[in-house]
Amino acid sequence: MWLLCVSAVCVSNAQTNNSSNDNKQQQQQQQQQQQRSIWDEPIRFATKTKDSCTMVVSGAGDYTRLRVSCKGPSQGQTPGRSYYCDFQGKPNLCRAYNLNPRHYFTQMMWELRKLSHACQGPKIYRPQMCKKYPDEAQMTFLASWPKTTTPKPSRPVQEPRKPAVPAQTKPVTTPKPVKPQPQQPVKPQPGKGPQTKKTTPKPGKTTTRPMEQPDSKASRIASEYCWKSFHGICTYFISWFQN
Repeated sequence: MWLLCVSAVCVSNAQTNNSSNDNKQQQQQQQQQQQRSIWDEPIRFATKTKDSCTMVVSGAGDYTRLRVSCKGPSQGQTPGRSYYCDFQGKPNLCRAYNLNPRHYFTQMMWELRKLSHACQGPKIYRPQMCKKYPDEAQMTFLASWPKTTTPKPSRPVQEPRKPAVPAQTKPVTTPKPVKPQPQQPVKPQPGKGPQTKKTTPKPGKTTTRPMEQPDSKASRIASEYCWKSFHGICTYFISWFQN
């Protein structure tokens, strides 16, 4: 009985191991199929100007290399243009890429087909599924043939500014000094000599001393020799005698 139990447990373990191994093999096969689909089957698209392009993925050491090759439509006898460009990066750092790498490049293709020239787009492509990852995990522009340069927007030509000329101030003109002209002597008319003005001397002022009137003399004598009460009578008689 004990042997039967042990053998049953061993058989169940063997079955579980076989089923787990089968699952691992199936996952590996799916990954290999995905890798083959992205490595072997190129992605095809057309640009805005009807250039037919293919995207081929290859490995280069730790990096993943992408080449985009395009050929334009021929115009009459003139063949269409041909060009290619290479991109490089480490998209395997993105978890979503490892689950579905082909979809990563399909999202990149959606951006390329919007261009008129597939090699004149942005320098770094960030597919939506790995947009949050750093630049190292994105496909970065590496080189192109023929060499293409993205035209820079032309800036309007600005005329050189002329240096500001200071306003010319008119010089202040100082009047020239006028030379005094010598007065010419008046020529005497014939027959007339020079007339000289006669100066008459002004009479000098003579001050005459006023003479003493007799009344004042009589009054003075009366004041000396007569009483004051008889001063008027004395003055009368003295002046009468003097006259």
